Amino acid sequence: MSFQRSIVHMDLDTFFVSCERLLDSRLNNKPVLIGGTSDRGVVASCSYEARRFGIHSAMPMRLAKQLCPEAIILRGNSGIYTKFSQNVTEVIKDTVPLYEKTSIDEFYIDLTGMDKFFGCHKLATELRQRIIKETGLPISFGLSINKTVSKIATGEAKPNNEIRIISGTEKPFLAPLSVKKIPMVGNVTYKALCDLGVKRIKTVQDMPMELMHRVLGKNGLSIWKKANGIDNSPVIQYHERKSISTERTFNKDTTDVAKLKGIIIAMAENLAYQLRRGNKLTACVTFKIRYSDFQTYTQQQRIPYSAMDHTIIPVVLDLYNKLYNRRLLVRLIGVKFSHLVEGGHQINLFEDNEKQLRLIEAIDKMRVRYGDRAVINAAGMDAKSISRWNPFNGEPPPLLANRRQ
Repeated sequence: MSFQRSIVHMDLDTFFVSCERLLDSRLNNKPVLIGGTSDRGVVASCSYEARRFGIHSAMPMRLAKQLCPEAIILRGNSGIYTKFSQNVTEVIKDTVPLYEKTSIDEFYIDLTGMDKFFGCHKLATELRQRIIKETGLPISFGLSINKTVSKIATGEAKPNNEIRIISGTEKPFLAPLSVKKIPMVGNVTYKALCDLGVKRIKTVQDMPMELMHRVLGKNGLSIWKKANGIDNSPVIQYHERKSISTERTFNKDTTDVAKLKGIIIAMAENLAYQLRRGNKLTACVTFKIRYSDFQTYTQQQRIPYSAMDHTIIPVVLDLYNKLYNRRLLVRLIGVKFSHLVEGGHQINLFEDNEKQLRLIEAIDKMRVRYGDRAVINAAGMDAKSISRWNPFNGEPPPLLANRRQ
């Protein structure tokens, strides 16, 4: 038996700000900015009160301060945000048969076939009310026959509301909206469309599909389909992450070799510990460096599956040495472990020794009891914003971007 698809898109409204307001009610109804507190930081989230001044996420914090000098600026705590996100995830997981978590605050839910038993709109509304009641967080949703229309509908429903797009009315709903509302239309594509005189979705709907394909290639074809409410992409069941990474943007560009090496060691050491605590192994190490002229370089190396400091740190440092140009100031560095699998370290008869393994085991026990920074490599002592949580048990990634060094 075939059913008409019923896809819900749920999005937590100004999520980081909402979390902070639950912790401190004095922030209610005030312009709030979350993100890097230095002038080189960016806005990760902002309240609706701040948006009235023209502020938006990804905006440089320095510009946001100029637009709204009275804004309350918070560095943010990704550990807290992830715990709130996990609470929402648990409610959704407990209620629906199939959901996809696409970010910390965004979900797709497939209710296809549920009309026969409950009524999809009724079920989605009850789920939204349950999330609000149990977590205290505002959340909006859009309901339609596919992911694209539902996501756009959620944007129109905000703040803290819901919209249902009845089957057959997708094109009239989309027609008056800006083409920038279409998922995957970023600033560059939007400018290209504006240069063609295309600003509203209706214009795309009226254009021949072949013309969009000829002008923008495969991207144009996908935009045309989305503009016409066509999207057959499935809701994919949420799965564990397959990589873990962190990066550091410096307040002031540097060529301090000792500082760079120390932070790189601290980053790699902390990531390796998070792997062991999450019972994970990595088979691919990547290093990233960005210079003051914004030229960015990355290099990766495959390794035998490992989560051990004495195996991984030398690889990271070797990649750093290959990419580092001593004549240029460094703006950003990053480390990433990918190709992750479940499992513990397999002893290497030629490279491992009992003393090393026992030492790491003892250090990990100390960290579990006293915190991730209780025992660290001396070279990485100056990297003081390394945090204390495990990304594999619903907690956040090891570093919050744009923190002060």
